[in-house]
Amino acid sequence: MPRGAAGLIVEVAFALPDSQKIVVLTVSPGTTARQAVAMAKMPRYFPTLPPETFSQTALGIFGKLLRDPDQHVLRAGDRVEIYRPLHIDPKQARAKRATRNARG
Repeated sequence: MPRGAAGLIVEVAFALPDSQKIVVLTVSPGTTARQAVAMAKMPRYFPTLPPETFSQTALGIFGKLLRDPDQHVLRAGDRVEIYRPLHIDPKQARAKRATRNARG
């Protein structure tokens, strides 16, 4: 960040079923969501995951999916959320649970 430039405080968050990490960053005005994720260096906190988990995945701000995280400029207080890819379609998961519950 250039000297004298006011920084914005933002968070970058990622969660697994058994762990989570929120990194607080001070970024320059004009920083995009994708740039903030790169600055957070999440792979160091989740070394068993491939780096693409963080560099190529969908991102959101406070639960709202970003259409273009490479262009979305952050505002002070934003929390960038890194979304994990789904392993099963939510509709399929509900149907599977319903079938299992109907049997038991």
